[in-house]
Amino acid sequence: MSNSKQDQSINQFILLLMTAAIAATAANLYYSQPILPLIAKEFNLSSSQLGSIPALTQFGYAFALLFISPLGDSIARRHLITILSCLLVLACSVAVVAPNLPVLLVAVFLIGVSTNITQQLIPFAASMVSAKNKGATLGTLMMGLTIGILLSRTLSGYVGENFGWHSVFIMSALLAALFGILLRLFLPQNKPQTNLLYFALLKSTISLLIKHKPLQIYTLAGACWFASFNVLWATLAIYVSDVPFNYNTQQAGLFGVIALAGVIGAKSAGKWVNKIGSKKLVLVVLILAAIGFAITGIFSGNLIALIIGIILIDFAIFSAQVANQVRVFSIDPSAQSRINGIYMLGYYLGGALGSITGVKAFALYQWPGVVAVSILFIAISVLINSFAKK
Repeated sequence: MSNSKQDQSINQFILLLMTAAIAATAANLYYSQPILPLIAKEFNLSSSQLGSIPALTQFGYAFALLFISPLGDSIARRHLITILSCLLVLACSVAVVAPNLPVLLVAVFLIGVSTNITQQLIPFAASMVSAKNKGATLGTLMMGLTIGILLSRTLSGYVGENFGWHSVFIMSALLAALFGILLRLFLPQNKPQTNLLYFALLKSTISLLIKHKPLQIYTLAGACWFASFNVLWATLAIYVSDVPFNYNTQQAGLFGVIALAGVIGAKSAGKWVNKIGSKKLVLVVLILAAIGFAITGIFSGNLIALIIGIILIDFAIFSAQVANQVRVFSIDPSAQSRINGIYMLGYYLGGALGSITGVKAFALYQWPGVVAVSILFIAISVLINSFAKK
């Protein structure tokens, strides 16, 4: 198939629709976090019970990466996205009327599962463009993902504070319905890449990881730098709530707006991949990330230094993600959903490890410990990336 024919299926409108849908869908993973105190008040929940709400959402997402993502290679992706959109509307509706915590936990788990829409749209778009345009396309999609992640808490906090926590899930259900309809109407139909039955599909997913050494390298490298990213964000609110900053929760949340520099990184990285190659680009931006962490450590307690560090870190991490996904999607065009599922599961597990490690490091050594652990994860990523061929 020629490049021109590949690109005919994705015009600017479809790319914009996919990007907006990714932003709106990815936000569901974080909507519950700012409204947890409101939920706790209504259901009279303890801290441990409250923590199960975002945890079940994340578990649902991880479950889908392993058990739903591979289906994108055996079922027409537009059809699968429609099913997931319906599930998301249903799950959000159940959350709205949930009479108790158990029902709400089932709902947020299904919300996490249906958020797999994002991981269907990304390989879908990658399959529709030529190798030359893959970087720019993924950069645009990552821009949507970044916006969804970074602004979800701000939007949820505002809606929850002014209209109640139920309104957050009503908003999510309406957005899911809107984008579900638009995607059904305008996404092109694609032919599945394999006719494997479900369990054979899952088995082949594991075999792909064993078969492709580059996939192992890219996944481990991505997991490590995403771990460093989560070391920062798992501890930032704790760090700035104490002296010399003494910020409240709302003020701490504004750092997410600063982090939108990551959007610029994600967008620009797509253009640089073709110019210098993924391996070199990943190396350069990881060095930038290490410099960003170092700045926040050397000038600890300085707001300007913290802002500069966060901008560098977010720019670098999201740029590295775009460059890495270009490599991932070039491994086997006939198995992009399965390969993306493996990669994103590793990426997600790396983030979870970073969150746990970051909180522990902060408890033991305060901010210097956070900086040291983050730079260590970056260094491991650089080492693993050195084994990549491109």
